[in-house]
Amino acid sequence: METYNKVMQLFWLAVGIVTIIAVTILGFKDGFERWKEYYIFGFFAILLYFVRRYMMKRMEKHQQFLNEKNKGKR
Repeated sequence: METYNKVMQLFWLAVGIVTIIAVTILGFKDGFERWKEYYIFGFFAILLYFVRRYMMKRMEKHQQFLNEKNKGKR
């Protein structure tokens, strides 16, 4: 599951960066008035990257807490 989470975290970062670059290129090509609304998709994807990163760190800390708690019971 950890590998899946890391892959998805990198996926959202890549989608966000590619989207922002593509919208910027299309903005220069066709005009930003037409494409400016699409930046929200890139920023949302990058936000998902940071949310996943936060949740992974939180999950690791909780798992470490549970492991320490179980060691104390033995």
